[in-house]
Amino acid sequence: MAQHHDDGHTLAGWVGCAVATAGVAVTGLGIIGWRPGVWLGPVVLVVAAVAVWVLHLAGWGKPPGPRPAGQRPVRVRDVSAGAGHAGCLGCRLAGRRPAVGERP
Repeated sequence: MAQHHDDGHTLAGWVGCAVATAGVAVTGLGIIGWRPGVWLGPVVLVVAAVAVWVLHLAGWGKPPGPRPAGQRPVRVRDVSAGAGHAGCLGCRLAGRRPAVGERP
């Protein structure tokens, strides 16, 4: 049976994409004439990054790679988030480091 990769199908990913898209749109409005957008757009982009990080740490973002079928849907939280994901910058920044040799 083939292994299924499930990259990006997470609540954290979708929220981050939506908020970042809004940030880019607001920045674009700022560039074409709506002056507050020049400053507000980048602020929204920072909010998108923080939202993705917080949602990832809360278990709504999953590591890339194969997962069991029960862990694939968007509405399923990642059970390994509390211990941290191997090779994950977001988890390392939060002080979460999985045990050596442990794979999420």
